[in-house]
Amino acid sequence: MRGVLYSAGFALVFTFAGTPAAIKILTRLGVGQQVRTDGVQAHLAKRGIPTMGGIVIVLATLLAYVATKLVTGQGPSASGVLVLLLMTAMGVVGGVDDLLKVFRGRSLGLRARAKFVGQWAAAIVFAVAALHFPNSHGYHPASAHISFYRDTALTIGPILFVLWAGFLIAGASNGVNLTDGADGLAAGACTMVFGAYVFIGVWQHGQSCAAVGPAGPPAGCYQVRDPLDLAIVAAAIMGSCFAFLWWNTAPVQIFLGDVGSLALGGALAGLAICTRTELLLALIGGLFVMNTVSVVLQVASFRYRGGKRIFRIAPLHHHFELVGWSETTVVVRFWILCGLFVIAGITVFYAGGTTVR
Repeated sequence: MRGVLYSAGFALVFTFAGTPAAIKILTRLGVGQQVRTDGVQAHLAKRGIPTMGGIVIVLATLLAYVATKLVTGQGPSASGVLVLLLMTAMGVVGGVDDLLKVFRGRSLGLRARAKFVGQWAAAIVFAVAALHFPNSHGYHPASAHISFYRDTALTIGPILFVLWAGFLIAGASNGVNLTDGADGLAAGACTMVFGAYVFIGVWQHGQSCAAVGPAGPPAGCYQVRDPLDLAIVAAAIMGSCFAFLWWNTAPVQIFLGDVGSLALGGALAGLAICTRTELLLALIGGLFVMNTVSVVLQVASFRYRGGKRIFRIAPLHHHFELVGWSETTVVVRFWILCGLFVIAGITVFYAGGTTVR
């Protein structure tokens, strides 16, 4: 259990130490943010501020995980490593997108099709691997069951599971990416959401079916392969996002970039799949869902209603900026919404587990 605290602490330290250095290096290399000219005009002043700060979060998370294993003397788990590899792979896709934006000097990087292929390639590899590597109890990192706060009776088979996992991973990564449009909004929201998965992993560890006593597995136990190690991964990401906020909130000094938002979204989906909370992710990450739905509705309205828009601009947080809210007001209020979604998700998770008992 101490590993969770070590992981969060190491990530905090590594991010606090690494972010100022990243700001200097990225500034020297000219890796600056590109801002769309048809968006919120006040954001044009942010053009040129260093981006790709998500590299720090990814590296700090990986280093924190390794450091935790060295300190505790425990080996890595299949579930934890797979989530970290997914996070890294999605970060690579986002990094390529960021670099193309910088080199082209505009806010468009990878073409939608190329980004789609990269996201799905990483997702498919993760999903296929997650159905392997059983432990001594026969538990795999993932299962071919649709899950809510635990696996349901609905099984979809390995092929449909891979497609389902790909949908979750692409959806979560794009959801975080769409939310990363105001100072500190995505990083602050991710701090809370990954904090929820720290709780879920620790709780599942305490109620694991692997803890077999004389009477057999406890009633209502969780058949999750490596819940404590997943909590360690979530704690590292939470700690890194929390520390990153020091420079990512207004006045912003560095942006996450797609390398950060896609990596965080991929890790979030990976944790949901491995903790058997796939459908619950829509509630815990409700803020990301809300922003994604606003974009889908806006595009559909514009296309099928003769160019009519529902919002002044999408995603939703930019709409409220154009309505007249200050960016800081938008961020704080959306953080509050995110916190409410997280509390609701944890409540459903806890209530569902205790009901089974």
